[in-house]
Amino acid sequence: MRRLAGLLVVPLLLLSAGCGGDDKGSDSASASASASSKDGFPAITAGAKFGEKPTLAKGTGTPPKELKTNVVSEGDGAKLKNGDAIQVNYLGQAWDSTKPFDNSFDRKQPFDLTLGAGMVIQGWDKGLVGQKVGSRVELVIPPELGYGTQGQGDIKPNATLVFVVDILKAKQIPASAKGTVVAQDNVDLPKVGTKTDGKAPSLTVPSKSAPPKKLVSNYVLESKGEVIKETDSVVVNYVAKLWKDGKTFDSTYATGKTQTFPLAQVTLKGLKNGLIGKKIGSRVLLVVPPDQAFGNKAQQSIPKNSTLVFAVDILAKM
Repeated sequence: MRRLAGLLVVPLLLLSAGCGGDDKGSDSASASASASSKDGFPAITAGAKFGEKPTLAKGTGTPPKELKTNVVSEGDGAKLKNGDAIQVNYLGQAWDSTKPFDNSFDRKQPFDLTLGAGMVIQGWDKGLVGQKVGSRVELVIPPELGYGTQGQGDIKPNATLVFVVDILKAKQIPASAKGTVVAQDNVDLPKVGTKTDGKAPSLTVPSKSAPPKKLVSNYVLESKGEVIKETDSVVVNYVAKLWKDGKTFDSTYATGKTQTFPLAQVTLKGLKNGLIGKKIGSRVLLVVPPDQAFGNKAQQSIPKNSTLVFAVDILAKM
């Protein structure tokens, strides 16, 4: 299946992304304290408080072979569990380097993920479980829980990684959208099931109707939740099909993992525009014409000039 996670502008930390390399930190600032460390963790040499962009000393000696987690400062929020949608800021650096390879502080855009869903390197999924919202955590991640023997972008093969992570938010995600059932009276549009059992809703594309030429964004279940803005990040489950043959090309239900979409970073125009203005907690039918999808360019299993159909459960906002 074509994974829609690849339709986001994403930082290095996502497994599918290339190296961000956007840090403007100074080598000399870190190098001056490169010998500094505490309990086997490279020292935070500046920006030590939660919310501040940190700088890290270079690791000294042989890096640990197992995942290590240090709570720099503990928050008073809920403990993180697998399946939680979380929002963090972070800075990442190789053990033997004095310069970060990626950080979210400079981008002024926190990073959203679903913990335990395999969206990020394993060291994050394993190291953040049980930590409290509001905490600053330092992770030392061995290669097998990072980018392994392949490396990634500027990260060398077999690199031990060091991250400072500020845990900003966490939300438990409901199993399904819920709300008032909205009549689906247009026989020329796809029909979406209304069950709320957490399983994939049915999505039936009409075989004898021509696809609409304009974006369709209709409620199937309308909640009383907050209206989505372009600046929001939303947690969704969805099924996605081709209008032409009704074939599924993507589904979060197939993997059992929700997706978090920072809408400002969504590059599929019709998906983004179809969600803006809808209410959190709702189920929505989207029909995306080619000019708001991939146009005349084929994308793996998606032929050129394809109309795309989505049934989207908007589960939460970060």
